[in-house]
Order: sequence, then structure tokens, then C-alpha cells
Amino acid sequence: MPTQTMKAIRLHEFGGPQVLRHEEAPVPEPGPGEVLVRVHAVGVNPPDWYAREGMPNVPAELKPPMDLPLIPGTDVSGAVEAVAADIADGEGFAAGDEVFGLLRFPTALQAGAYAEYVTAPASDFARKPAGVDHAHAAALAMSGLTAWQFLIELGHDHPSPFQAAQHRPMALDGEKTVLVNGAAGGVGHLALQLAKWKGARVIAVASGAHETFLRELGADEFIDYTKERPEDVVRDIDLVLDTVGGPDSRRFLRTLKRGGSLYPVYFGEFDDEENARLGVTVTAAQVRSNGAQLAEIGRLLADGTIRVAIDSTFPLADARAAHERAAQGHLQGKIVLTVA
Repeated sequence: MPTQTMKAIRLHEFGGPQVLRHEEAPVPEPGPGEVLVRVHAVGVNPPDWYAREGMPNVPAELKPPMDLPLIPGTDVSGAVEAVAADIADGEGFAAGDEVFGLLRFPTALQAGAYAEYVTAPASDFARKPAGVDHAHAAALAMSGLTAWQFLIELGHDHPSPFQAAQHRPMALDGEKTVLVNGAAGGVGHLALQLAKWKGARVIAVASGAHETFLRELGADEFIDYTKERPEDVVRDIDLVLDTVGGPDSRRFLRTLKRGGSLYPVYFGEFDDEENARLGVTVTAAQVRSNGAQLAEIGRLLADGTIRVAIDSTFPLADARAAHERAAQGHLQGKIVLTVA
């Protein structure tokens, strides 16, 4: 077993990146059904800075519990240190196994991932593919599951061009057209690749600096949003995945054909009557921890079907700098923290 203390990033107050403190913290103990993992890399995600700020724009009654001091983070890759006695023979993990996962999401907005050790339900983890390093595995977790649950195994209630009504994956005929807004970011660049894997024609929307990157990932068309608005230049789209979402997502309705779908990752304001008149579906999902799905995505990463781009890496102690990089925007892939 590890020593009783570890290095971690903790919040003692909410605020900007400067509230992230690198300090000693107790090593967590695995509860029933859980594993203790020695962390090697941590994926950085938007919920990390929402939590750091105290979610100021969320009504108090809707905020998840966030008791201080708080260790941020949900995405890890590392090695199993110990397993709870009740799962030693059941979940297939043993000390030394290399694993990665999106932890305790969305029931806990923060799972304590910015640390040398973390605990979580064994079912949140998948085995890390042998040919994938810890940084790329950690970068895959939340973003990969978000893309997967929006496009492949739906986490929302309506069928999409990728899904039959019985919620079974359908074989694409290669004639579906998918537009990915925010295509260079963590979710976007993985969604682009999953759509291509399923046979879709993909239009990628991002700033011009990312065009080469996105065409290398398989984008059939590219729209530089700094030069033209996608809603002005494309029509008859089957599916728009708007990874930016929010109030401006409604503008993509005009790009869809009748029977099409708009999936904003961050839900905005929509009019059900307008959607019905246009004959389109608008629906969102909340990404959820799922080790079994993550194992499937990991296999696609291992065999080269998809790849994960890393925008930048920072040592755990420099989490503040990682959050400052995130605030600058225009990411190409994911930010990752490395743990010595």
C-alpha cells in the first residue's frame, strides 16, 4: 500500500487558476467496488475550471456538492495499486494492471484526479491498450466518451443518423453528411474520426489554423469560421454535432435537412414548435462514466482507427499553467497533466 499522504492539487477557495494549490493530501481508501490507482497522467476538461470557479452561473439548487478542500479532475490513466476486497475476483483488475477512465461522472463533478492516487468504481475503468501511453489514454477519457455517447451508443432519447430507433448501431451507407462545429477541440476531433469510421462525409468547422490538422484526420470539407459562417454556406446536413453549443447553437437549425438532428454538447435555447415545423430533432446528452464503452474506444485508438491529439502537457504541479492555457482557447486536442 502507498504511504498515507500524496501530492495533489487542491482548492481551498473558488476563483481563477491561482487558487490551484500543489500540496500534501491524504491518500484515498478504496470503498466497496472500487480500485485505488496510481496516477500517471490526467486529462484536463471544462468541468475542471467550472468547479474551480465554483460554478458561479449555475443556480444553487442545481449545483452538485463541492465541499472544500476539493481535488479537481475526472480523467486519469495509471496503474492499479489495490482493489477492494469485494471485487478482487469479480472485475478483472489486479494490482499492476494499467487502466484509464472517466471517474464518477456525472454524479461527482470532480473525482480527485489531480493527484498521485485516486479511487473510483472499477466499472469506470478500462484496460489501457499496451501500445498507448498514459498521456494519450488520459486525454481520451471524457472527450472520447462524449463523442461516443452522442454518435455511437446514444446517451439521449432520440435516434440519430448513426442509430436505429431500437438503439442499435446502424451501418451507415456513406451518404450521411455530418457537420462538426469546434472540430479541433477534444470532443470535436474525436467525433470527426468516429463519424468517418462509420462512413459519414464530414464537414469540419474551426479556425483556419486547424485546417491541415483536421484534413489529416479525414475531414472532407473545412469551413474557417473566421472567414464565413457555416450556417450561411451549407444546407441539407443530416447531423450537426455542435461541441461549442450554448445560445448560438440555434443558428445551425437552418443547415439541416428535414429529418436531421442537431446535437449541442452544451444545450442552448430552442423552441420545440420551431423544431417541429422544420422537422428536425434537437437533443443533448450528459456524458457518463462507462468503462466498457471506453474499452471499445481504446481498441480503436490502439489499432490506429482514431488518434488523440495533445495540445500541451504540464507537470501536475503546474496545473495553474494548464488552466491558463485552457483559458486562451483555440486548443488543438487535449491538455494533459503528467504525474511523476
